[in-house]
Amino acid sequence: MAVTFDPELRSEIEALIERFRVGAEMTAAVTAGASSAEADFTPRAGGWSIRTLVCHLSDSELVGAHRFRLVIAEEEPTLTAYDQDAWSARLNYGARKLSEALDSFRTLRALNFELLRGLPLETFARTGQHAERGRVSLRELLRIYTEHAEGHARQIQSVREKYREARKGA
Repeated sequence: MAVTFDPELRSEIEALIERFRVGAEMTAAVTAGASSAEADFTPRAGGWSIRTLVCHLSDSELVGAHRFRLVIAEEEPTLTAYDQDAWSARLNYGARKLSEALDSFRTLRALNFELLRGLPLETFARTGQHAERGRVSLRELLRIYTEHAEGHARQIQSVREKYREARKGA
């Protein structure tokens, strides 16, 4: 039996998919022109640099690609969690090239966008069991990944502002 969506929900999902698409371009825009010193600046001890944030977005998008596909294709799949700090340390984010991480994020986001925008709306009601969050729908995953990129783009802007302030004080 097909699930029907009201027009408001259809509009919400379409708007969310568009925001999702823009997330990678937003990240590219806020990192444009960052020098190596700026890309590696951390505003506080234990904080993440721009390079680390972009590597995290890239790897997170890879995880998201897997989660999206599991929820779309399988019945109530298990969605594993991951330790972002362990990934940052053990996948050597500090030594990765910012441009390659950004390209990877943009490519993965574009592939995920193409997948999501072509789905029937009832697919967004499908769910999986996340190890930490519990039951999540495809719609909720879309929202999480949309807001994730937006939040880190704002964080990158903040790191760049703090870098400029630190240079003025030096």
